Amino acid sequence: MEKGVWQRVAPTLNPWPGADAVGKALRDGAKADGVTLASDAVRTPHAVSAPETVSLGPVEPDAVSLPGAEPDPCCMGTEAETDLAVVAGFVEDEQSERRQLQVLARQAPVWARQTVLSLSARAAGRARRLIAAYYLITGETYLPAVRTERIYTGKWCPALRERYHNAACTAMNYERAADGTPDPCLGALFRELSADAFECAEAVSRILERSLVG
Repeated sequence: MEKGVWQRVAPTLNPWPGADAVGKALRDGAKADGVTLASDAVRTPHAVSAPETVSLGPVEPDAVSLPGAEPDPCCMGTEAETDLAVVAGFVEDEQSERRQLQVLARQAPVWARQTVLSLSARAAGRARRLIAAYYLITGETYLPAVRTERIYTGKWCPALRERYHNAACTAMNYERAADGTPDPCLGALFRELSADAFECAEAVSRILERSLVG
């Protein structure tokens, strides 16, 4: 029977005598289980607490530093500074050799001219590598001395003989410098330049052989 009809018939009676008790029991049981009924939520809404703030403390920098960030790197660093004068001396020698070979190429036979010019370029390449090493060690660019004097090479075969001995002696000096430096990377560079200078000496020797035999 509809509630409205029942109230008209017997307004003083409860049409569902156990409804209030059942409802109260349901609410009490739900609260015991930690469940909030919709009706209770409307009457007594739960307070929303602010999220807790977790302090992580100061952010520590990464324990692994980037390569090259060390103030005293393991290669081309403080230990190599003892050889700065040696590096600068080699730069000047290679620059001088480059100029000598450029002048020598002007009087070379046609068949030898390109080879002599390539030897000049290799001397310039060794000088550039040494200048790069100087910068790695010091952070400063080494500027070779500017030479303005005229170069006289003399006759062809004697000039070749002089260039051979210069290249061979330079190669040996690179080897000595490699043995004497405490820096392993600089020592490896000196040995590479020594091998290149020896190859140039051999190339000059082959040119001389052909020039003498004719």
